[in-house]
Amino acid sequence: MQHTITFTHEDKQSTAIVPTGAMLSDAAHLAGLDIGQPCGGQGRCGRCAVQVTDGNVRRRSTLRLSPDDIEQGYALACQTVVEGDVAIHVPPQEKIERRLTTDRVVAEVTVPADYEYLQDQTVRRVHLRLSPPTMEDQTDDWSRLQTGLRLQANVNKVNVSLALLQTIGDVLRAGEWDVTAVLEYPLEHLEQPLRLVSLQPHHVDEYSPLWGCAIDIGTTTVSVWLVDLVSGGVRAQVAEYNGQIARGEDVISRIMYASKKGGGQELRQRVLDTINELLETACKRVKAKPEDVVKATIAGNSTMIHLLLGIPASNIRLSPFITAVNHPPLMTAREVGINAHPEASVDCLPGVASYVGADITAGVLSSGLDTAENVTLFLDVGTNGETVLGNRDWLVTCACSAGPAFEGAGVVNGMRATTGAIEEVWINSETFEPTYRVIGAGKPKGICGSGLISLLSEAFITGIIDKAGNVNLMASSSRVREGAHGGEYVVAWGEESESGADIVLSRVDVDNLLRAKAAIYAGFTVLADTVGVPLETMDKVLIGGSFGKYINIEKAVQIGLLPDMDWSRFEFLGNTAVKGAYYALLDWKKRERITEIAKRMTYIELSADNSFYEAFTSALFLPHTDMSKFPSVAVALSSKVKGRRSNVGMTE
Repeated sequence: MQHTITFTHEDKQSTAIVPTGAMLSDAAHLAGLDIGQPCGGQGRCGRCAVQVTDGNVRRRSTLRLSPDDIEQGYALACQTVVEGDVAIHVPPQEKIERRLTTDRVVAEVTVPADYEYLQDQTVRRVHLRLSPPTMEDQTDDWSRLQTGLRLQANVNKVNVSLALLQTIGDVLRAGEWDVTAVLEYPLEHLEQPLRLVSLQPHHVDEYSPLWGCAIDIGTTTVSVWLVDLVSGGVRAQVAEYNGQIARGEDVISRIMYASKKGGGQELRQRVLDTINELLETACKRVKAKPEDVVKATIAGNSTMIHLLLGIPASNIRLSPFITAVNHPPLMTAREVGINAHPEASVDCLPGVASYVGADITAGVLSSGLDTAENVTLFLDVGTNGETVLGNRDWLVTCACSAGPAFEGAGVVNGMRATTGAIEEVWINSETFEPTYRVIGAGKPKGICGSGLISLLSEAFITGIIDKAGNVNLMASSSRVREGAHGGEYVVAWGEESESGADIVLSRVDVDNLLRAKAAIYAGFTVLADTVGVPLETMDKVLIGGSFGKYINIEKAVQIGLLPDMDWSRFEFLGNTAVKGAYYALLDWKKRERITEIAKRMTYIELSADNSFYEAFTSALFLPHTDMSKFPSVAVALSSKVKGRRSNVGMTE
């Protein structure tokens, strides 16, 4: 039986006709509405809640809905089955805004001092002057072009696609036999002929830009660097939230969503749309066109690469956690769906295992870890919590599911690092009154990852929460109270916030943050223990990832996210993945190094290591069950206690 579903959203109405048993989320999609499902449609996050204003539905799950919510007609769109005609009100949806301001996107990039276009680049331009055909010279166009390449460019064999071959005759004549060819030379280890990428009907100056792009597909953010392959310079940098976020904020949620009918294709299209929009924006900045881009390198974790290429990723989350491919072959933009030149090469960089992908191999390259003399720890503080330990002689790696808590997900008032997010918090140890800094300097909307780390640290050091994460309801402050999810601390009162509602840190939030930080800390400690390298002996701790750039070292140590060591040994590198993709884009030798890095890395599956659970459990406290691992935190706590006692004495 068919049913009519009427949706009202922002004073507009749309309808869909669906059969009995269809999900409200599917009906909304048919009606042209995009209802966010950050948990991948598993019913865990509650952020796809809609209100049934007329008719009846069957709720398969009411998780995250209170009895009052249900009484008012609220239902989770991803868990609600259509059984008749219904009218639905769709509340305002969370908007995925552009990522912060320019200063948080643009990185300083220096062209490698040893870069030489004609030696290091695999894509090169060749100017050809060909003799036109005559009644006496009946050589076909393709053979004539090949002869020109052999005599004028020393190219003995070249391949061409059918699509490009179909245009050659017209291009040669439009250019009056004076043309410019773009050729791709294979990597040294590949025994294959050169490939014709494009043919242009005019002479292009040898020093004019030849465009390529480096792309990092992050679980949260996609970054694109537009590069002039002749000079090696980065001419534009753009970044935007990955469009897949609306269907899952972590890789597991996306894998599960992709397993639904049509889910994989939708996620593939969402990330392609993100990439193509960014590429168009970058090209506009340099007055170029996306079709001028003739080469692309892509970094991303294993799940992101699979979803981009439309390869089923379901086995990544199922024991024994095997990818379909770690070293994808070279493809063209036409095959992948990227709106560059159709024949542009697309090189998805190699990964290592299910949860250690090309973003990490590229990061190891750009950080210089693979050439370091001393033992170095490399961390990517993100949803997967990837860790690499080693030096120029050996590399071991692992990944732990930290989840998206530090991206603001799973936190009641959490949000991404964009305008309106509280990014830093200070709490007065006497009055428990907070001071905070907001991105964009306006009224706060919520708290982003760096703000959550800062807030958790300050709440612990000042005694608002104890080492187990319990809120001290005896604290003499109206900001500490019993909330819907247990004890909570009010960071901003409703009159201060943009929404008019209080912004709080709840016990549930603390638990999610503790699990995230514990997974990351346990991951690198188990890795260090496995190879017998004490953390305190490490020469450096390199922190990659866009989020890592904004972490306050002191606060991260105080909550037990980072090891307690001299701050001079920490180095924040920003987005190491896109930088590694940039190096691979420029220099075939560095591209070969990434392949070697992937082969050298020994992957340790933490789920098969019993010691990980023990380390994780011990790290579920602030900063840890073993305070001897965090001497600086013990000192900070001691000084705060002494200060409070002194103030009490003075008051009396």
